[in-house]
Amino acid sequence: MTEPDLAGLQRRLADFAAARQWQPYHTPKNLAAALSVEAAELLEIFQWLTPEEAGRVMDDPDTAHRVTDEVADVLAYLLQFCGVLGIDPLTALAAKIDRNEIRFPVHARKAENDRDRHSSE
Repeated sequence: MTEPDLAGLQRRLADFAAARQWQPYHTPKNLAAALSVEAAELLEIFQWLTPEEAGRVMDDPDTAHRVTDEVADVLAYLLQFCGVLGIDPLTALAAKIDRNEIRFPVHARKAENDRDRHSSE
């Protein structure tokens, strides 16, 4: 069995929707809304957990299955959203990381921590 690739998964999702004639409903607005709903369902699993409990969520097979399914739902809607708008999600992510590395340079964070540490002494 080969590893799934992003383009292949996007094609499978598009084919799945096309076979069911769902394309008219797969507008950017509807897909963004569905993505938000699925992200909320993922959050719901963690809603009342302590940080320690949240860190162990994958230890329980039933909860791990729910988390995994919600992650898949979030990713599926994100990939469909990107497909409809012609966004390459990996290129978008790489560009965002590049911008964040410029926006949040390491030395600024270190200087901030040093300043905070010295001001509390």
